[in-house]
Amino acid sequence: MQTDSALHLRRRALTAGELDAIPWIHLLSSLERDRAVDDLKIADAAPGEYICRMGRPVTYWFGVVDGLLKMSSDNAEGQTMTFTGVPPGGWFGEGTAMKRETYRYNIQALRKSMVAGLHVDTFHWLLDHSIGFNRFVMNQLNERLGQFIAAREIDRMTNPDIRVARSLASLFNPVLYPGVGEVLRITQQELAYLVGLSRQRVNEALTALAAQDAIKVEYGGLRVMDLQALRSRMSFR
Repeated sequence: MQTDSALHLRRRALTAGELDAIPWIHLLSSLERDRAVDDLKIADAAPGEYICRMGRPVTYWFGVVDGLLKMSSDNAEGQTMTFTGVPPGGWFGEGTAMKRETYRYNIQALRKSMVAGLHVDTFHWLLDHSIGFNRFVMNQLNERLGQFIAAREIDRMTNPDIRVARSLASLFNPVLYPGVGEVLRITQQELAYLVGLSRQRVNEALTALAAQDAIKVEYGGLRVMDLQALRSRMSFR
């Protein structure tokens, strides 16, 4: 939703149902909610479209109402490193918004997604006035720290089955992504992009996880059957 982007030009106000899907909106007082609702905007992001780009100044705090995004960065050699996916219910970039910095990562839609944005000035107003909002952001930062520590561990893992299991577990985080529930709408190709493996290898890992009753592969998505098993460091065979 940068002012010069097509995404920003397509922004509109949220419907009542879309507002209800925002986890932190229910923590606000009537005055705080009115301020937030007046400022919140939503837009449809096409597959491959960027929501944030490295080096751009922060203007909005973003959240996924529907769809799937990926967070990544590009190095000097032009190679892309994917950090994580952002499924429904996920809000991201609070650290960047708090410091009013430029983005150090890219956020890109993996499929058609509905992305909401709260202007950074309203974000700071809520930090100054709302205890409930502050607690939400504090919990986000705490969970995000744990997520990225786990991501570093995943990067060092050589067992593809464990890499897929731990990556899936991170997407089922109920604090960061409350809109996911028990079923994650994701294709094997999308998961391959996020994990950094081939689609064929991801398929093999999912088959192994299903055989261990950790997940159930359903049409258009994955159902978690044993989240603790996904989070553990055990090897799936």
